Amino acid sequence: MKVLLVEDDAPLAEGLATALQESGLLVESVATGREADFLMSTEAYDAVVLDLGLPDGSGIQWLSAWREQGIDLPVLILTARERWSDKAAGFSAGADDYVVKPFETAEILFRLRALMRRAHGHAHPVIAVGDVSLDTHNAQVTRAGLPVSLTAQEFRLLSRLMHAAPRIVSRTELAEHVYDRDQEPDSNVIDVQVSRLRRKLGNEVIETVRGQGYRMVVEPREP
Repeated sequence: MKVLLVEDDAPLAEGLATALQESGLLVESVATGREADFLMSTEAYDAVVLDLGLPDGSGIQWLSAWREQGIDLPVLILTARERWSDKAAGFSAGADDYVVKPFETAEILFRLRALMRRAHGHAHPVIAVGDVSLDTHNAQVTRAGLPVSLTAQEFRLLSRLMHAAPRIVSRTELAEHVYDRDQEPDSNVIDVQVSRLRRKLGNEVIETVRGQGYRMVVEPREP
């Protein structure tokens, strides 16, 4: 899952981005609303973490503009302001959740994962497809109750497939949500990652839909 972090405090942004990436998320960080605006018009994200005090305008102004453009991905606002009027302005502009600085990184992570789950129609922190379970809080995967060890990229790819299930996920969508802009993997790289997931989870768990992409099999077929 891919997150855009919009925060002009460099040490805070770096620390938060590192913590989120260590938890299994792919994070791209920018310091201005203008940069974020450009990226959201050219890249695909699963959520945005948005600071209100940006150098080129209020985060609320940028958020309002994005909502007017029809950008409906989840947005978590960060701010040093504790007044209810400021929180109300953020929600009115289209924010989905609100965290006041200083904060615990774990709180940001829990709130982000909850927002992304709900955006895909999942209310519970554990997403299950067939006998494969993904715990979004602890970034752990099991099959038939047994733990499965995954690399960061494998976890992100599986997370995307499981959040979308039973929908088919194209290779393009996987590339956009699993890899950063500098990698630009070709379809063969994605095929290799899917093959590795199959070796760890079982060949019958992920289906190839020729010419369209991949999808999780909701009811695993007999091996």
